[in-house]
Amino acid sequence: MEKKLTNQNKEWWMRGDFYSLYIDKFAGNIQGLTSRLTYFTTLGIDCLHILPHYPSPMRDGGYDIIDHTGVRSELGTVDDFQELCKKAHTLSIKIMVDLVLNHVSSDHPWFIEARESRNNPKRDFFLWSETGSEYKDAPNVFPDFKNSNWIPNEQTDDYYYATFKPSQPDLNWNNPEVLSAMLGIVDELVAQGVDGFRLDAIMNLVERDHTTSVGIPETHERIRDVRAHLDMHHPGVILLGEVIGTTKYSRDYFGDGDECHLSYNFELMSEMLYALRCGNEHDRLQTVVEAASVLPPSASWMSFLRNHDSVSILLEETRKDELLNVLDSKREYIFSKGTQTVQRLYNLMDKNESLVRKAFDMLYVLPTATVMYYGDEIGMQNETMQKDEDDMRAVVRGVFDWEEAERQIANPDSLFHYARKCIKSRKNSQ
Repeated sequence: MEKKLTNQNKEWWMRGDFYSLYIDKFAGNIQGLTSRLTYFTTLGIDCLHILPHYPSPMRDGGYDIIDHTGVRSELGTVDDFQELCKKAHTLSIKIMVDLVLNHVSSDHPWFIEARESRNNPKRDFFLWSETGSEYKDAPNVFPDFKNSNWIPNEQTDDYYYATFKPSQPDLNWNNPEVLSAMLGIVDELVAQGVDGFRLDAIMNLVERDHTTSVGIPETHERIRDVRAHLDMHHPGVILLGEVIGTTKYSRDYFGDGDECHLSYNFELMSEMLYALRCGNEHDRLQTVVEAASVLPPSASWMSFLRNHDSVSILLEETRKDELLNVLDSKREYIFSKGTQTVQRLYNLMDKNESLVRKAFDMLYVLPTATVMYYGDEIGMQNETMQKDEDDMRAVVRGVFDWEEAERQIANPDSLFHYARKCIKSRKNSQ
């Protein structure tokens, strides 16, 4: 059974307007965020996507987690987080958090145990090699930080596998105990008040030799396991897949309505950026929208313009190069060996507010869910890289400018109010 995108499904996530933020960058701590919740009701937001708030050594923006159910001490406590969820719900705002299934921090208790001895019970929670020659067809996602996905482990004189940074060892999803442990984490987070999970790096979940280990059948099986657990024990709690690929490829992560409820559409984002910066490509953009129109029931795309990561451009090579040259002509913000750029929306739009407004026009007429990256609604710009910073993505992870926000809230002609009107108009048309 399939449906058209124009189907007016009433599930809250189908046309929901999300807002993605770091607690510390946006409001200092959890209590600060709780005190700012009316900002989102003013803007028209249905759900907050809270980027990793868990205990972490912060070697990868919090995605290197040492406790999936805890809270970083500088942000507050679990009680604070539960109170945030409770207050948000009274304002009809949902809470989504990142569920990082692919890896943990190298400081996680599981890995500290596993790396000490080949006989440790947690050893099989991770992937090991004597030679570092397995999975040679799998991509090195972070070539800026390592030459290989196999990282030497001195304690046991072998290698562990890390798709991302060396400090993020991959979990072994061929071990059923890993699934059991992570489902327990899901239960605890739902008990804290969470309404949804963003599945970080979900394409890379399961490794299998002699394949690319990207989106292999075993990965889809594990997603279905998580979805079945939610449907049985926590109906209404949703999954958003971080799937970087074409519309056709990303659609697979909905399964038959038994995998993700939502999936990002990176191809649509790329086409919007191309249309905005390289000329009117309405036909191409419309083609992508139409290609995205067939989905399982109760599934929807998540449309976006920017996020906390680099700009992953999903276009054919010639147009990709053309767009990259326009967006970052001086190569000031390159990432992933020069194949991507890292910039805020305002910078991508050449600091032209009229183009930013046009971008909002494009985003908020789409018959999908949407997500705003924090600060884009007030035109925040790239941060200056600090001398001790080695990750270019820091330029889009700056502190929210509350002085500017308050100035724009007081001005009915501001960019903030334009974004608000776009969201309001969208809701009125549904």
